[in-house]
Amino acid sequence: MEGEYKQSIVLRRDLRMSCGKAAAQAAHASVEAVLMVLDSGNPTWKRWLLDWRRTGQKKVVLRVDSEEELLKVYADARSLGLPASLIADAGLTQLPPGTKTAVAVGPAPSQLVDRVTGRLKLY
Repeated sequence: MEGEYKQSIVLRRDLRMSCGKAAAQAAHASVEAVLMVLDSGNPTWKRWLLDWRRTGQKKVVLRVDSEEELLKVYADARSLGLPASLIADAGLTQLPPGTKTAVAVGPAPSQLVDRVTGRLKLY
C-alpha cells in the first residue's frame, strides 16, 4: 500500500446538523489537521502531507453516533502518532458553544488511517 494516502473526516450523526453545517465542520476538521501538520515540525507528517497532495488529497467522510465515539476516534489516532484534529463548534448558529462535532485523521498512509477509522460507515 505504499503511496496510498488519505484523510478521514468523522462527523457526529447524532447532532443532526444541516448539510451546510456538516460540510463546514468537515472543512474545519480537514484544514485544522493540515495546519497542525505544517506547524508541527514533524518531518514524517510533512512528508505524508506532500505525498497526499501529490496523489490527489483523498478524503473520506464517515460518521459516529455520539461524542464518546468521536473522542475515541481522536484518542486512537493520537495514540498511533497520527495527525488528528478535534473540532468544537463556536456556537454561532445551530449548536451550543463547545459542542464537539468532527475529527480529522491524517493526512497519513491509508493503512494507518484505516486502523482508526476503517470500521466506520460513510456519513
